[in-house]
Amino acid sequence: MNTDQCTPEQQRHPVAFLVHPRTDVARDLGGVCRPLGWVPNAVYEGLMRRVRLPSAVTGTLRYADAPGFRAGWLITVPLTPSELLSGSRRVRDTIDRAVSRARDLGARTVGLGALTAPATAGGAALRHRPDIGITNGNAFTAAVTFQGVLRLLRQCAPDARVAVVGASGSVGTPLTGLLARQTAQPLLLVGRNRKRLDALAATLEPGRAQLSTTLDDLRRADVVVLLTSAADALLDSRHLKAGAIVLDDTQPRNTRPELLLARPDVRIVDGGLVSVPGIVRRGYIGLPPGIAYACLAETLLLGLAGHQGHFALGTPSVGQAEHMLGLAHRFAHLGFTLAPPHTFGQPVNLNRRFEDPLPTALPTDSAASVAGTALA
Repeated sequence: MNTDQCTPEQQRHPVAFLVHPRTDVARDLGGVCRPLGWVPNAVYEGLMRRVRLPSAVTGTLRYADAPGFRAGWLITVPLTPSELLSGSRRVRDTIDRAVSRARDLGARTVGLGALTAPATAGGAALRHRPDIGITNGNAFTAAVTFQGVLRLLRQCAPDARVAVVGASGSVGTPLTGLLARQTAQPLLLVGRNRKRLDALAATLEPGRAQLSTTLDDLRRADVVVLLTSAADALLDSRHLKAGAIVLDDTQPRNTRPELLLARPDVRIVDGGLVSVPGIVRRGYIGLPPGIAYACLAETLLLGLAGHQGHFALGTPSVGQAEHMLGLAHRFAHLGFTLAPPHTFGQPVNLNRRFEDPLPTALPTDSAASVAGTALA
């Protein structure tokens, strides 16, 4: 079907989004069904390690402008964060079966939520599947995170330094490209792999960014963007300068509320959150109604646009991030804008300047077609 010749309703197709229990398994499952929250975490963790449990449909999605159309499903993958970070064959097989479950439900695009993306090499391990489209959600996440950084920079001096932790990763790479092209801020790129950082820096103007492999260098940054859930990237008070602002875009997150008690001068803002008042969600994802993670929003936008095949696998391009901003503008009647500031899931009014409008599209150096940047 040529989607360019379809009505908006004909273009749309159902999607599915994969989620998993986070660090507090009992709390997350209790959000799905209250009695499940009474079971100790240790019981769940032992069960998921020892028994091959099936994925489960734990939520549904609908559009406010077409309530009779099933927009999609939330599918919970029964794996703990530690299992997902192991990247084992068992983990990938479990995710592959969840994708098949989504296909059987009628979904034509599957989004990889939280750690299901890195567990499959950003979805690249699922590239072999021609029966359903896969996206890791990181293109829109990078775009929304970029908008979030712009919002935070309004609180800072003109020469504020921005640090990106996990800069060479799937979100960090396109985000770094956007920051380097669209701002004049000094950049500090932090990662564990120096060769990957060097390769990323080679794509930028000479001297555009400083590189580091240690969190200790974050003391030089005014804004810290946290993009990695690696256990050795857990921020604590000694890593941050006075008055620093942290944009935490990790799930499970790598900041803790205790950090604010130890450092009341520091502000922590949840990253990657999108306002979607036009999406009716039934099911628990740890966010209030009308708010979604950018990776889920990317999946929904691809379904709304009737996108065929895979989209973001591995590391998205800057062009893909810009394309997602274009889709967000196209379907703005449903939302898909940067959410108001939140801290640990709760709305927070950091400064009234946060209410100023943000760009809904980014200038590009070339008009490369989406077909050239989308992965098939």
